[in-house]
Amino acid sequence: MADSAQRQQIEQELDHARELGRWPSDDELVARAQEQDQLRVKEQTELQHRGKLLALTVVCLLIPPLWPLAFGLSLYLLFPRSTRRIAMAAGLGLSLLLILLIGLSAGLVIWLCLLLF
Repeated sequence: MADSAQRQQIEQELDHARELGRWPSDDELVARAQEQDQLRVKEQTELQHRGKLLALTVVCLLIPPLWPLAFGLSLYLLFPRSTRRIAMAAGLGLSLLLILLIGLSAGLVIWLCLLLF
């Protein structure tokens, strides 16, 4: 098993060398190994995050008042990029609506004050 992993690593290094047209230096090899380690850690944390969200979704499914939250979490688990974009657009729209309503309320108060006094 270790021989096949070592052989696969050597083949990957050979493919990388062919792409570069030369053998990479030791510094490049270290940098590439660090990038792979960082990628592996990122994937691991993302997997743990998804597991926690899945557990929260299951808990929300068991409690009927939390079904809308479970629906939102399941959408996020199934379509993370799209759901994130939709949430950003909805948040921006709600923020703009809130600013508009505050401005409208302030204008109405000022108009009433001018009308009464």
